[in-house]
Amino acid sequence: MKQIILLCFLLLNVLTMNAAKKVVIDRIEPADWYVGMKNPMLQLMVYGKDISTVTDVKTDYLGIVIDSLVRLDSPNYLLIYLNLKDAKPGTMTLKLTAKGQKLSVDYQLKAREMSGDKRQGFDISDVLYLLMPDRFAQGEHHNSQVSGMRSYREDRSAPSLRHGGDLEGLMQHLDYFTELGVTALWFTPILENDSPDMMDTYSTYHGYACTNYYRVDPRFGTNEQYRQLIDACHKKGLKVVMDMIFNHCGFEHPWIADMPSKDWLNLPEWLKQSGGTSDPRGTDFLQTSYKLTPVLDPYASKVDLRETVEGWFVSTMPDLNQDNPHLMRYLIQNSKWWIETVGIDGIRMDTYPYASRRPMAQWMKELDEEYPNFNTVGETWVTEPAYTAAWQKDSKLSEENSYLKTVMDFSFQEKLDSAKHENTDAWWRGMNRLYNSFCYDYLYPNPSSVMAFIDNHDTDRFLGDGCDSLALKQALALLLTVRRIPQLYYGTEILMNGTKTVTDGHVRKDFPGGFPGDTHSCFTGRTRAEENMFRWLSRLLHWRQGNETIIRGMMTQFVPYNGVYVIARRWHNNVVLTILNGTKNPAVMEVKRYAEVIGTTKRAKDVLTNRYYDLSTDLTLRPRQVLVLDYQQDLTD
Repeated sequence: MKQIILLCFLLLNVLTMNAAKKVVIDRIEPADWYVGMKNPMLQLMVYGKDISTVTDVKTDYLGIVIDSLVRLDSPNYLLIYLNLKDAKPGTMTLKLTAKGQKLSVDYQLKAREMSGDKRQGFDISDVLYLLMPDRFAQGEHHNSQVSGMRSYREDRSAPSLRHGGDLEGLMQHLDYFTELGVTALWFTPILENDSPDMMDTYSTYHGYACTNYYRVDPRFGTNEQYRQLIDACHKKGLKVVMDMIFNHCGFEHPWIADMPSKDWLNLPEWLKQSGGTSDPRGTDFLQTSYKLTPVLDPYASKVDLRETVEGWFVSTMPDLNQDNPHLMRYLIQNSKWWIETVGIDGIRMDTYPYASRRPMAQWMKELDEEYPNFNTVGETWVTEPAYTAAWQKDSKLSEENSYLKTVMDFSFQEKLDSAKHENTDAWWRGMNRLYNSFCYDYLYPNPSSVMAFIDNHDTDRFLGDGCDSLALKQALALLLTVRRIPQLYYGTEILMNGTKTVTDGHVRKDFPGGFPGDTHSCFTGRTRAEENMFRWLSRLLHWRQGNETIIRGMMTQFVPYNGVYVIARRWHNNVVLTILNGTKNPAVMEVKRYAEVIGTTKRAKDVLTNRYYDLSTDLTLRPRQVLVLDYQQDLTD
């Protein structure tokens, strides 16, 4: 009897051990894919305990060839590379063999809604409106506690905690954007950010610490709601730009607790040698210097370059290693998947130069080949035009082509931020700063594909802690008439202000009226000052829509003279003249100095006020006055 009991016990142990070693597929990324891509290669990242023990993968689906299996350092990941060149839409069954087990998984291959060349991105004809979904509006069905998410709370009184805005709230206010006159919406990241509460400066409420690249954060909504929102935007003539982050992710991403390979992240050498089995949290990581110049500096030292590219942006966001080809393939596919699945019209790539340069260029080149009319803007935060221009596609200033079509003009923002406090003199101050920035446009392969802005979620608001509407109107008139893709920051149109002195949250305040309990709503009942600013900007934005002179016209700028800065845009015989008195005193614009763009024109309409001005005589301008004159030039002159 004892022998029988012992035998049963041993048999039970064997069965238990075998059950414990059973290979299970937890998830596959991407969850589905599209046939008909120019690059037919598909990487499937399979997650599961001991999934790397898979020895064979087969499918009898017509047109599909299994190219290779890649096992990483962690046994819990397997990469399956397939060639879909001749595949048709349908459900493919993959059959896997591991430790004598037979696993079967169905995988959907979808038809594309349109070919890649039919995807139209944003360009100079658009005006982008940047907003933070968490801070803009909350829908009536909002759930403040999402089951399955890590500990968090929504507290609108805390600048560095979540406030509860969501996609439903945005959906309810799309008419606001069309009334204002913008044509594209750029949302800060909407992907899952399953990080716990933090009250300090390292809080990740902003969404830039992604924990799932294929899932909308449940606090905002679902993938399907995101698609519905984009469809609704398109019906109203609004494009949508998606904020992506390839440089880093969040600590709560599965890759961090179980690193696929020891070089998946930029880590200290001793931690790399652990085989990716040690949790990097709290380790002695390399902090970035935040200095981007070494990436292009011909004299850069290795240590400076390494600190920029391999250094972590902040301690709470592990730095991804784009030089790992499997990671980069994952990220490239992820961007395509969102384009195909929800129909985004553009990408804004965060911290662009902090990521490894060549893999990012590979991404841009492949995206451009698949979607030649799509557009991506990269955050290139250096205030020298030569640096920014070197990052633009086809730049002759760089030995390597970035293939990045649009770069961000931080020079414009910085120069304007200084000029608003100064009187324009005869040399360097005031509007001379803008003139001296635009004069380097010859460095850009395509100045019309440079994005300009007066503020964003990472800078002080243009108004600071004040309310200088005259300076704001000058800035906006300039922004919306020069040879740039303009970007506005939410709330500028209703005089929202704030500085980063204490925390970034003070420039990311809730939009008035977007949340239950708000006693003041800028959707339905603006104050007189707010309404005046909104109407002024709306008039300018609607005038700009489809305006060929602004979209395609050549640009001529005049050196500031007697404190007056003048920029002309010309298309055929139509002229738009932006005139700014860059001083706090009355100034005179001597029209004869601008004869080449005025000619014999007698009258011009100011689009800001609908008032007509006589151009046959000098113009007297009020302090900080701005005019945007629209007229037909006499070509017989």
